[in-house]
Amino acid sequence: MCQFLKKQLSSWIFIIPSGILLALFVLPLAALLIRSVNEDFFKYVFSEQAFKALRLSLLTSTITTISAVVFGTPLAYMLANWKFKFKSWIELIIDLPIVLPPSVAGLALLIAFGRRGIFGPTLNLLDINLPFTTAAVVLAQIFVASPLYIRSARVGFSGIDQQLEEAAHVEGANQWQLFYEVMMPLAGRALLSGAILTWTRALGEFGATILFAGNLEGVTQTMPMAIYLGFERNLGIALALSVLLIAVSTLLLFFTKKLEQSEPG
Repeated sequence: MCQFLKKQLSSWIFIIPSGILLALFVLPLAALLIRSVNEDFFKYVFSEQAFKALRLSLLTSTITTISAVVFGTPLAYMLANWKFKFKSWIELIIDLPIVLPPSVAGLALLIAFGRRGIFGPTLNLLDINLPFTTAAVVLAQIFVASPLYIRSARVGFSGIDQQLEEAAHVEGANQWQLFYEVMMPLAGRALLSGAILTWTRALGEFGATILFAGNLEGVTQTMPMAIYLGFERNLGIALALSVLLIAVSTLLLFFTKKLEQSEPG
């Protein structure tokens, strides 16, 4: 009996703190869902402002994800398989936006590419204006979200058996054939998982975007921006868009988990 009580007590030592933290995650989301469900919910979801914000968010996050895949995959492959000087510093720089406050990221982009930024005069000579444009939204999203893809892709490439690479070289495969025909298919799940995480992160980006791109309806007002504006002007729109973002993020994360669980081993 005493041993049984000790076993039960030891279990509750894990259950209680875990339950408290889980409640901190669940209760705010549940409260948001409960508060948003009313007779005006669909009116706000299908409002013109919500439609414009959703369309812009889907467009910019998709462009961001495609850019991360096109430019990030070769970089992740190099970091996973090549040995070169300052490699660890490059990895640190790539991972830095993940831990930086979004406001710092936005300020850095503004100081670099703003009209009066360091590279502003050069961009002006080329007739390129980035701040407070849709392109600025994409650039901000790439800065904060693409490191997630690079990290996932790097792990995927690193996990491939090196003997397969050596066998491909023995068979006469060049560097491009090895990358495209061997490494890419084997790291496919990691690449897709990283792309989904990048798309989800870009979809919810706020801090860097509002500093670098502003909050112009139809131009730079993504869903997080519309939620922020709705909190001040129309709480119904803010709640409706929040629920929509939660639903989309949940589906994407669920799909990502399924991919991870389906990996061999």
